[in-house]
Amino acid sequence: MKSIFQFLFLLSNNRFLAPIIFFLHFTFKLLHFLNKINMKKYILLLIYAFSLGFSGLNAQVVSFTEEIQLRTEAGYDIIGELHGNTLLFKDRTNEFEIQAFNERMKELWTKKIKLDKRSAQVLGIVSDNDKFTIIYRFRDKGETIIKAHRYDPGANLIDSTVVKNYGKLFFTPDFEMDLSDDESKLLIYYIDKQTQLKAASFDILNMKLLWDREIELEEFNNIRDYVYFLTNNKGDLIYVIERDNMLSKREDHHFTVYYYGGNSTMIQRYQVPLEEKLTYDVAFEYDNVNNSIVGLGLYSEKNMTRALGYFSLFVPTNPSQRYKLNFQKFDDEFVSNLLGKDVTTNKGLQECSIQEVVLRQDGGVLLIGEMNRQFERRLASSGRVVMDSYSRFIIDYYYDDIFIISIHPNGKDHWQEILYKKQYSQDDRAVFSSFFLFKNPTQLRFLFNDEIRPENTVSEYILNGNGKLDRRSVLNTQNLKLRLRFRDAVQVDFNEVVIPSERRNRLRLVKIEY
Repeated sequence: MKSIFQFLFLLSNNRFLAPIIFFLHFTFKLLHFLNKINMKKYILLLIYAFSLGFSGLNAQVVSFTEEIQLRTEAGYDIIGELHGNTLLFKDRTNEFEIQAFNERMKELWTKKIKLDKRSAQVLGIVSDNDKFTIIYRFRDKGETIIKAHRYDPGANLIDSTVVKNYGKLFFTPDFEMDLSDDESKLLIYYIDKQTQLKAASFDILNMKLLWDREIELEEFNNIRDYVYFLTNNKGDLIYVIERDNMLSKREDHHFTVYYYGGNSTMIQRYQVPLEEKLTYDVAFEYDNVNNSIVGLGLYSEKNMTRALGYFSLFVPTNPSQRYKLNFQKFDDEFVSNLLGKDVTTNKGLQECSIQEVVLRQDGGVLLIGEMNRQFERRLASSGRVVMDSYSRFIIDYYYDDIFIISIHPNGKDHWQEILYKKQYSQDDRAVFSSFFLFKNPTQLRFLFNDEIRPENTVSEYILNGNGKLDRRSVLNTQNLKLRLRFRDAVQVDFNEVVIPSERRNRLRLVKIEY
């Protein structure tokens, strides 16, 4: 037994194995001592301590690809993990390519794929059940067509269908899409002539169009009003129109919720007055477990540059049930902790936004917000004071603390937490800032760069269902030539995430396994 541990210690230079090997060696020595003095009752205590210590180990495996030169790429997408291989889609404007990497992120193969026209524009890529589907549009003989190609894990075309032919249009629509929670249904839509909604629902798994419909948006002003679109796992259409979100009309400020069923006929229409509150920011999700439309927002009263609190809206899809709307003002302690100073007069929060909405199984919800702002300033030049069109401006980006509010199904708050971080960058569109939310059934992980610079450390906050937090270090990028774009990361399994890294026009894919 002793020789086995001596052999294991030869492997202790591995940073992932070293803590485990050390603990095993320590346990062996202590058990040997306890056995000598016949203290059996302490052996049970030691086993319990071992289980606690082992569960607390921060064990993750990090692997990454070789550098990929980005030459003429118009863009790229991480497709996901299929049959154990990570697939990358590369859009080179006039040609398209799939690149595959094995479990250790070593390149396996590269394959070009053909879409109908050289001018095809990819609208989205969805992976499911070891297959992936590319949704794209192109023009043929003056007609605008949306088509879907379905591929196997080897990027071999196995199915193809026309989603919808829009005929001859005088313009190219700005198509938008919303994917259902189970990633089986895709809502494709655009607004024509400012008031006419053209929407279609596509079943990705069965490669068929469920419905398409033209809907006249009631009393809709494309400049004054806002509209939010959703779809659920059945492919239904939900949209919310917000009207009169202005200080002069706050008495009339309201949401109107529209719900169309699978046969594209209206099932429900709700009007929700906002009780003379103004919307600072808002996000909507569909809760497929509890069959309700969930809205989370930050609200103002007289000053729209400050959020005084948050609100929750639960709209059931059952017409016989009534909606629930609840407003909650930020308390002094929460604002003080978030601003890092004592506040004598609570004036709310400035420069914050909702980043994520996480649904709870019981019908409650998590509001995840972030403090962020940007400043545009003119680059100083030698003695030049006259502004002209050639003056160069630089933009400073600040992405700071994350705040989380857990809300019960009745709209009352459950708990609140603040995740502290400071991120600053300049003229990079903030692509390396903010965070990625990694979800599994028992906890949430918030992954982010500690600082926005080439040599950096990556950290994570681990959040349990009761609001308990733990912060850990995940990775040091020193000498690895990595600059991680966490906002573009993709969760490929319950314990795996793939993050793109861009540095000096070179791309790497980084996989973290827990």
